[in-house]
This record gives sequence, structure tokens and C-alpha cells, in this order.
Amino acid sequence: MLLGYFLAQINNDNGLEKASDILSEITTSKIIQALIILAITYVGMFAIDKLIHWLAEEVPLRFRLSVKQSLPFWRAFLLGLAIILLIRLFLKLSSNNVLALTGTVAVALGFAFKDYISSVIAGIIALFERPYQVGDRVKIGDEYGEIVDYGLRGIRLQTPDDNIVSIPHNKIWTEAISNSNKGDVEAQVVANFYFEHNVDVDKVIKILYRVAYTSKYTQLMLPVLVIMDEKPWVTNFKLKCYPIDARDEFIYKTDLIKRAKQTFAKQGISYPMLSPQSYDLLETD
Repeated sequence: MLLGYFLAQINNDNGLEKASDILSEITTSKIIQALIILAITYVGMFAIDKLIHWLAEEVPLRFRLSVKQSLPFWRAFLLGLAIILLIRLFLKLSSNNVLALTGTVAVALGFAFKDYISSVIAGIIALFERPYQVGDRVKIGDEYGEIVDYGLRGIRLQTPDDNIVSIPHNKIWTEAISNSNKGDVEAQVVANFYFEHNVDVDKVIKILYRVAYTSKYTQLMLPVLVIMDEKPWVTNFKLKCYPIDARDEFIYKTDLIKRAKQTFAKQGISYPMLSPQSYDLLETD
């Protein structure tokens, strides 16, 4: 049905008298050339993917994400080049034919692949607006993780549980996107600690600063902050700091909490005993 609509549009166009005006002769040689182009494109995409990921791990840390973020461009370049070669192989590209084809293909594909085209367009827009890039740690809907792949239709997230989640680009139209590092190799980590209201505030703050500055994962060039917040049952201390590499986010947070708990225990600072109802309030706050 789609092919019939396509040919009807061609025949009805003022710039074309019949379908043969735009379709060139299909021969065995052209089919073989097309298969070779597709094979080279497939191998090229695979090779570029491996090369970029290898190179990203070999360059200095500050350049790692810049190298990874070039992957969508090279994929789009290879795919675009293959499409141009295939079009030149099977179509007669006069100025009238190009104009007619552009409108016809746009309408036909719009009907047949509405959601897919929406995702592709969103992906192209995302390349310029950059709500996310390869290597960013983002939260989209209920999913959080590092973007490990940027495809034509969508992205793939690697979650903290090592699951791979595919998300179409058109989510940028409807979902809020939280990006924790925005192209940088560092991403802020927040560790929460809760104590009774009568705790020695200065001692707790001093311990938390010491824990952050003595961690082997801490990026000392970025700020370390301790923020206090009053809850109905406890005082909340938030330790905000940055790891050297965002990929160490959860190892870093574990290191902070473990060493902080050890120090609090030595200093006789205990966590408050709360009722189950109090824990529910903390979780929903």
C-alpha cells in the first residue's frame, strides 16, 4: 500500500511524467554494489564503535567523554554517506526529481513510521541541544544510569545494577531529564546522615569534611559542602562532593559512608532510634 501511494504521488507530480523518470535501471551489477555498500557500512559502524570506545579508555581522563561523544557524529556520517550512495545508484537525481522525492518520501514515511521518525528527529535535535551525551549519567523517568550508546533511534543506559535499558529519543518531548555531570568526568555525590537534634553539630560537620577530603576518590579541585536540614524527628546532614571519575559514583559513596560510620562510632556519636512511622516520613520527604 505504501509503495502504491509512493508511485501514485510520483505520477501525479507536475515535475514527473512517470515512475521511470526517477527510477534508474536495476541491474545485477547495481544490486551487488548496493550489497557491498551495506556490508562496508555495517563493518564500518562496528569498527568505529570499537575504535572510539578503545580510544576513550586510552586518552587522558579529561578527554575520555569528549572522545565518546564523537561516536554519534561518526555513525550519522557513515549512515548518511551510505544512503547518498544508494540513492545515486538507483535514482535519477534531477532537480525536479529531488524536490518531488523529498515531499513524497516525507509524507509516506511520516504515515508509516511516525514514532520512529519522531525518535530520529528528537535524536538529531538532541545532538545540538545536548540534554545528554555518551558518558553522561542521567535519570529519565524511573531509569538512572550512564549513557553507553547513542543510536539513531535512542540511547542505551547502563544502570547501577548493570542492566542495559533502551530509551527512545522522543522521550525528550515528554519526560524531564536529569543530567548529573553534563559532559564532565565528575558528578556530584550526596551522602545523607541523620542524627538526633541534640547532636554536637560542629563535631559532625568536622568529621564529614575530614572523611571527604581524605577519600582517595575525591576530586579536590571541586568544592566539598556539608548542608544541614531539619526533619521532624532528626537533623539531616548532607555531604556533597565529587569523585575524580563519575563511574566511581557508588564506590565513592560507599567509601564515604563506611569511613564516616567508623569515625562516628569511635567518637561515640550514634544514629537515632526511630519508629517505623518515622522512617516512612523520612523516605517520603
